[in-house]
This record gives sequence, structure tokens and C-alpha cells, in this order.
Amino acid sequence: MIIYKKTQEISDWLRIEAKNAKTIGFVPTMGALHEGHLSLIEVSKKENDLTVCSIFVNPTQFNNPSDFEKYPTTLENDIYLLEKAGCDILFLPQKDEIYPDGFLKKNYTLGYLENIFEGKYRPGHFQGVCMVVDRLLDIVSCHTLYLGRKDYQQCLVLQKMTNEFHPNVFIKTCETKRTENGLAMSSRNLRLNETERKTAEVLFKCLSQIKNEANHQSLDLLLNSASDEIVGAGFDIDYLAVTDEALIEITHLTKGEIYVVLVAATINNIRLIDNLIFTAL
Repeated sequence: MIIYKKTQEISDWLRIEAKNAKTIGFVPTMGALHEGHLSLIEVSKKENDLTVCSIFVNPTQFNNPSDFEKYPTTLENDIYLLEKAGCDILFLPQKDEIYPDGFLKKNYTLGYLENIFEGKYRPGHFQGVCMVVDRLLDIVSCHTLYLGRKDYQQCLVLQKMTNEFHPNVFIKTCETKRTENGLAMSSRNLRLNETERKTAEVLFKCLSQIKNEANHQSLDLLLNSASDEIVGAGFDIDYLAVTDEALIEITHLTKGEIYVVLVAATINNIRLIDNLIFTAL
């Protein structure tokens, strides 16, 4: 695995490779890698000649400074895992490589997605996400961008951004990787102690109940019951909802349509998100 730290060096190298008709897959991360990230690397390796991963903890997407400060860093292990997974290139920039002097911020037109769910509870978050991914796609001349489905709303946001600024980049979303008991893999899980990790399994349990019973019971009753159980386990809930594919909340299902049940909840200042996608029967 080749490690690049300078923007110009990786950009020049990848442009040459792209001209040589090699397909390039890209997995942007903030480090603290887990099996979810590695599964994206695996898919990219199967589908491309070269796979690039970036590790950059992006300050512009943290609306809470303390959350940025507490974000886990495991660089030595990250490099080991990427080498073991067969990643070809690691881009490991410092902040001034991503946001150099004179960098001009854009305002991304995200519509309602910026003001609901994650956008509502993390003001400015998606502008920061778009800013860093837009910048990374300027640097990394990739054909396909690989994203995990756990961040469902983020996938929709980045699709809007790439449609406007990087129309030649294809976005592929991949299934959420989970622990044996269903907890969605996340870098934030490193901040959970053993008891909290066990407690957090209630999120997947409740989402699964809603998914499995939504065709037969009132959504309001299912959501209220799940909310009570999650709060009873010690979480504070930001949102728990059933929506259509575009994240518009719904009150009833239509046979054959695709829906999302999603949650964001906090325990001991550790905020977790998750979702399940299902088709109405």
C-alpha cells in the first residue's frame, strides 16, 4: 500500500492511472476503522483496478467541538487493517492539504435534507460533509465512491452534491455491517463501555420490530412502543421515524414501496444512529 500525504502528489499519480484506463474506487473515512469500512474496501477491490482510502477527521462537519475532540484516533491500527485488506492507496492529509490558504467555501443546495433528522439536530453538518467530499473528489480522480448505508441521509445528501459537482462519479451504497447482536458498526462504538455496548443493542431490536410488524400494525403504536423501550434502556432520542426512500415521513404503507425506519439516540453523551430499509408487503 502506498501512502500519500500531499494533495498534488496523489492527484497527479491517480490522473495518470485513470488515463491508463484503470478504474478507481474511493472509500473516504475519518479513521477508527472497523469491519464496515473494510467491507467497502473489499467491494471496491472486486469492482476496480485500484482502491483508494482516505483518512481525514474533518473539522467542518462537527457542529459540536467536543465531539470533534473526542473522535477516536487509531491510525497505526488503521494502516495495518488497510494493508491487510489489500487497499492500494491511502491518502493521509493534514488539514492544510484539504483546506489550504485561500480555499473558497461553497454553499451546497441540499433542500429539505439539510433541515430534517440529522440536519435538524446537527446544524451545518451536511454542509461540512459536502465540503470535504467535494474537495476529496477534486483530489482523488475516482470512478466510484463507496458509502455505507448506516448514514442513509448522508448518502442522499452526497448524491445531490455529486450530481451537481461530480456528475461522472457513481455512488455505490453498501449494506450496514453489524455485530453478532445487531449493533451497527461505527467508530463511535469505541467510546461505549461494555455495559453501554450491550444496552445499545436495543436500537437494532426496536428497528427490527418496526420493520417486521409495520405491515400489520399501526405505525404510531409501533413507534411509541419502540420509543418507550429505547428511553427505558437509558437513551435520549433525537428522532425515531418511518419514512419513504426520500426521507419523507409517512403514516401508512403502500404495498411494494420501499421504506426506511431510522433512529438517532444518545447514551452518556455518545450519539448513535441506525436504520433499516424494507419493502411493504
